Amino acid sequence: MSHATGFLQYRRLQEIYGSNIPNKNMKLNTQQVSNSIGWQFDNSYARLPEYFYAPLRPVPVPAPHVAMLNYALAESLGLDIRALSTNEIALLFAGNALPDGTQPIAQAYAGHQFGHFTMLGDGRAILLGEHLTPAGERFDIQLKGSGQTPFSRRGDGRAALAPMLREYLISEAMHALNIPTTRSLAVVTTGEQVVRETPLPGAILTRIASSHIRVGTFEYAAGQVNVAAIRTLADYVIQRHYPALTDADNPYLSLLNRVIERQAALIAKWLLVGFIHGVMNTDNMSISGETIDYGPCAFMDAYDPNTVFSSIDHQGRYRYSHQPLTAQWNLARFAETLLPLIDPVQEKALALAEEAIHSFPKIYQTQWIMGMRKKLGLFTEETEDTKLIETLLTWMQMHRADYTHTFRALASKTLPEEARFHDTEFVGWHTRWQARLSRQAESRSSSFSLMQANNPAIIPRNHRVEEALSAASEHGDYSLIQQLLAAVANPYADNPEYTDYRTPPAPSEHVYQTFCGT
Repeated sequence: MSHATGFLQYRRLQEIYGSNIPNKNMKLNTQQVSNSIGWQFDNSYARLPEYFYAPLRPVPVPAPHVAMLNYALAESLGLDIRALSTNEIALLFAGNALPDGTQPIAQAYAGHQFGHFTMLGDGRAILLGEHLTPAGERFDIQLKGSGQTPFSRRGDGRAALAPMLREYLISEAMHALNIPTTRSLAVVTTGEQVVRETPLPGAILTRIASSHIRVGTFEYAAGQVNVAAIRTLADYVIQRHYPALTDADNPYLSLLNRVIERQAALIAKWLLVGFIHGVMNTDNMSISGETIDYGPCAFMDAYDPNTVFSSIDHQGRYRYSHQPLTAQWNLARFAETLLPLIDPVQEKALALAEEAIHSFPKIYQTQWIMGMRKKLGLFTEETEDTKLIETLLTWMQMHRADYTHTFRALASKTLPEEARFHDTEFVGWHTRWQARLSRQAESRSSSFSLMQANNPAIIPRNHRVEEALSAASEHGDYSLIQQLLAAVANPYADNPEYTDYRTPPAPSEHVYQTFCGT
C-alpha cells in the first residue's frame, strides 16, 4: 500500500510547468469590487502551506454576459445579487471583478483517473475564497473555466457553455432530490470561443461547495514525502468538516471512518434515484461527502445495472452497479495516505485501515436497503425484504422497465394500464409486496405517502437535458433549460404543469452516450 511513488511535489512546479507560476503579489487586469452585496470572506485554505495551492487571479474575459443566475441560492448565502446591475453581475461571475477579501488560488491535488495515478490540480478553476453566511456557514466560491493555471497541462483553462449549463442543471436537480452536492450560483458566457472538436461558446460556472478538498488532495499531500504535510491537511479537514473528532482517541482513524460513512450514504442515494456519475476518479470524490464534478453524468432510464453513459468509460469501470465498489477503491487510496497518522507502527496502521475500508460494503448496503424500503413503503424490517427488492429489479431489467417510472407507478393507488404491469411475473411479485405491506401496522395511505416522498416523479431525463443544452448553446434559447429547472425543482410533487417531464423517452429519444466536453 505504498503511496509515495509517482507523486510530484509543489516545489517542482516551476521546473515542470515553466516560469508561469504567478507570484502572490502579481497584478492582473481584474477589478476589485466592494462587498456591499454581503460578501464575507475568510480564506482559511489559503493559510495552509503554499505547496497546497498556487496564488493567482482569474484571466479576464472580453465580453461576459449572464446566462444563468441562481437568486434563491444567492439569498441563502446572504448575498443581495439584485443590488447589482446586470453588467456588474457579469463582471463579478466572470472573474473580471473580484470582491474585496478574496484571495484567489488554484488548488493542487493529484488523483487516480480510471485507476491510473496522475498529477492534477485546478487546471481551469480558481477558488476565490471562502464566504461566511450570516448563519456562520462556510462555503467555497469557485470559478470554473476561469483561465490557465500552473496545473493546466497545456489546456486552455476555459470551459464550453453546454457542460457548464449541464453542471448547473444537474447539481440543482440533485439538491432538490435531497442528495448532498456542490451547487451552482451562476453561469456567464465569456464572449469568446473555446476549441474542442469544433469551436464552442465559452462560459464560466460559479460553483459553491462545503469545500473542494478531495481524496486526490490527500494523495497530493502524501506525495510531499513529509508526514507533516498530511497531518496539516488532515487537521485542517477535521477542524473544518468534522470538529467533533478533535478529541477522539485516534482522530485520523476516526476521520477515515467518518468519510467512509458519508460516502457510503452518498453512493446509496445515487443508486436509489438511478444516478450515474460517469467519472468517479479519486479527484472527483469530496472529503465532505458532496457530489462533485458533473461531467458525463446521467440518470438511468430503463433499469440495467450495467448502464454506462460516459463516452470515455470504455470498460464500464464507472457503470451504475459498480459505483459502490469504485467508492470503496477510492477510499482505500484515501486510507493509504493516512497510514502514517493512524499509527506509527505500519502493520498496526494497515490493519486498522483495512478494517475501516472493509466496513464500507455493510454501511453502504444498510443505507441502500433502508432507502429501498422507503421506496416500497416499508416501515418495518423483514429478512425477506432484500429478496423482494431484488426480484423487482430483476423483473425491471428483463422487461427494460423505466426505473423512475416503475417506482413512481407503485406509489400510485392504481397501476398504469401498461401491459408489463399485468404480466404473470409482475402480478406475482405485486401480490407478495401487498402481503408484505399488510404485515406492518402503518396504513396503506401512510405507505403511499412514504413512497411518494422517496420516489421522484421527475428527474432530469437525458433527452430533455440534451435538448435544453443544445437550444441554449447552439441557438441562445434558454427557455427549455429554464423550464426544465422549474420542473426538477420539486421532483416529488405531482404537478400537472410538468406532466410531460415525467414521461420516459421514446425509442428515438434515448441518449446512449454523454460527453464531458469541457
